[in-house]
Parts: sequence; structure tokens; C-alpha cells
Amino acid sequence: MQNLTLTWQSAGGAAVALYGGAYAAGRVRKPSLSALLREAGTLLALFALWQLVGHLSVMSADHAVDRAGWIHRTELAVGLPDEASWQAAVTPYPVLVKLANYYYAVMHFLVMLAVLLWVFLRHRERYAWVRNTVVITTAVCLLVQFVPVAPPRMLPQNGFVDVAAQYGQSVYGGAVGGVVVADQLSAMPSVHVAWCVLAAVAVVRVSRSPLRWAVLLHPVLTVVVVVVTANHFWADGIVAVLILLLAYAVLALVARRRGRASVDTEARPRRGAVDQPEQVT
Repeated sequence: MQNLTLTWQSAGGAAVALYGGAYAAGRVRKPSLSALLREAGTLLALFALWQLVGHLSVMSADHAVDRAGWIHRTELAVGLPDEASWQAAVTPYPVLVKLANYYYAVMHFLVMLAVLLWVFLRHRERYAWVRNTVVITTAVCLLVQFVPVAPPRMLPQNGFVDVAAQYGQSVYGGAVGGVVVADQLSAMPSVHVAWCVLAAVAVVRVSRSPLRWAVLLHPVLTVVVVVVTANHFWADGIVAVLILLLAYAVLALVARRRGRASVDTEARPRRGAVDQPEQVT
């Protein structure tokens, strides 16, 4: 099973095609279609960058594995549950393992795409907030991922198993048809976790339906999946959530400053205006 969320080459090519379509739609005066294509292109461009950074971050596999070992030892030292024990509880059930592998491969991208499309079409006034959160969070994650860190499944000596490779479902590896697929050494932080929490927060804040709380199952399932498939440590997800909180703080600060600037502009007297004396009657 190859990653259904595209390689960086195919995602980048699709992003360019969508930007071209957005330009063409704008030329024929179809602004809504142009905006939709442009936003879809932006998401694919971000995904392509994520995949590309994973490929470029391969500097030293030995150091990446050493960093992963340090993370695991530190987690155990501070009392976090051992991810290997969580995986061991699931591996006796092949159906669950295969479902977890599929969920890891496709759901982070599909759910994020669906949420962005829904907000764009149904709640356009909130779209910029969601889109900007995705951009800032992903960009910071990409910067951190330039430091290669191996996933738990590359630590068999610590009790981890690469269950995706075991069942022929790995989304990683060498070239497929001459195209390089996603690299394995960009585990810290977990973009899977960042995106799933972001998507859930967006739905809860934007929607008014009482059913919106069901979306919280997605981050719960994603965290469990990335752990039992040995693709991420708890720390990978914790750092991802901290980066997401940083993105929210940045956007809140920008919105506050814009609000103050707007108030100051409205309070400032117009150029050339002269106070008129009161007339006594």
C-alpha cells in the first residue's frame, strides 16, 4: 500500500496545476472557483513541502536513531507509558493493526482536506483563521523536522515492531516508479497529531451542531494509531500540540493588534477637518 496522500513530487505538481486553474478562473471572472482552486493548491503545496523536508532531512541515520532512543528513555524516566507496551497489546489482532496502518496513511490528509473544504464553502468568514492556523503550524513543524529523528519502529531493540512493513502496508521506502516517497526520519514533531487536533478544534469552534463533538474521536484515534503503529512517540505529539498552541497565540495577537489599529483609525480625526465653534441660540 503506497501513501494515498501523494508524494512531494505529485503533490507539488498538483499544486502548480491548481494555481494555474485558479489564475485561469480569475481571468474568466469566476472568483469563487478561483479562490477554491487557490486554497486547494496552497494545501497541496504545504503537503509537498512536508514530504520534501522529510526527504531533505536525511543527514545522519545514526544520529536520528540516537535521538529517538534518547526520547524514549526520557519519556520512561518522567513516567510516560511505554509505547512498546501499547503496541504489544494490539499486535495479536491483525485486523486492528491493518486498520491502524490504513488510518495512519490516509486519514490525516483526508480529514484536513474535508474540514478546509467545509469551512470554505459553508463558513467563509472563518476560513482565513483555519487556513492561517494550518499554514503557521505546518511551517513551524517543518522547521523542526530539518533535525532528523527516527520513529519508534526503527528501534527494534526497544521492543518496537514495524507493523506496516510486516503487513506490506508501509508508506515509506525507496523510489516508486522513479519517484521518491516520504522519508522516515521526520518523526518529531508529529504533523499527524497537529493536523488532527487542528481539524477537531476548527469543527468545534465553527459548527453549531450538537454533533460537532463527535469530531473529537479523530484526534483520539490518531494519537492511538500513531503510537500502536510505532510511527511516533508521545513526545512527538506533545510538541506538535505546543506548536499548534503557538500558532493560535500568534493569530490572537495579530487579531488584537489589528483591532486596536482599527479603533485608532476610527478615532483619529479626518485630515483637513476643523472643529466648529458651538453656536449660541
